[in-house]
Amino acid sequence: MIRARRASDPFTVAGAMLRSAFGSIAPPLRLAGRAAADLVFPPSCLSCRQATAAHGSLCAACWSKVRFIERPFCERLGVPFAVDLGDEGLLSPDAVANPPVYERARAVAQFEDGPVRHLIHRLKYGDRMELAKPLGAWMARAGADILNDADCLMPIPLHRGRLFSRRFNQAQAMAQAVSAASGVPVDPLCLERVKPTQSQVRLTKSQRALNMQGAFRVKEETIAQVEGRAIVLVDDVMTSGATVNAAARALLRAKAERVDVLVFARVI
Repeated sequence: MIRARRASDPFTVAGAMLRSAFGSIAPPLRLAGRAAADLVFPPSCLSCRQATAAHGSLCAACWSKVRFIERPFCERLGVPFAVDLGDEGLLSPDAVANPPVYERARAVAQFEDGPVRHLIHRLKYGDRMELAKPLGAWMARAGADILNDADCLMPIPLHRGRLFSRRFNQAQAMAQAVSAASGVPVDPLCLERVKPTQSQVRLTKSQRALNMQGAFRVKEETIAQVEGRAIVLVDDVMTSGATVNAAARALLRAKAERVDVLVFARVI
């Protein structure tokens, strides 16, 4: 059954319309327009709606609840080390024992209850598309090292049945925002999801891998656009890595030079 589309926050939409009205005016007038917009629609926290100093940010209380992923972390999996071992480029035991298909993964924060889960769920299920821009900007900073080497971004595609019911792909919205912040172009048409996989929420790691087997392929007519390119896969959350591994495998079969992964949050 198709879910009824939820209306976007009228204050957010109206504020965006008011600010965009000043977008083509000369800089001094544009600044005045932004100030007027801020008076009518004051900046608020992306998560809890409390007042903030600037648009597209979190309040101090929500910021303190986010466990950002910063170095030192595993160079391959992007998961943080418990202690600083004093050397960059180290691999975690899991990366050595079970190396992923992709080359490197980066994430903004750990996925857990609180602002991170709230932001992702509001974007993914609440039609809050305006959240993609600030989340994508954070992703561009977290993945700066892999984006510097990238030829293009590819969002993890939805199967056409799920895309029809949801009506938008949050990974593509985030990829566009990362592109705007980093300058790396987006190519959303090469990779397609050909298998209607079941929800992975209650599956074990091995079940997730089996569920995603053969889920993606590169379109025959776009193989030339993949061959020899350094590609960054973009998604909202990474759990076991089964989805991005399956997508990376399809791209490598099409002779991509390298596949990295960038997500907003990951389960640690």
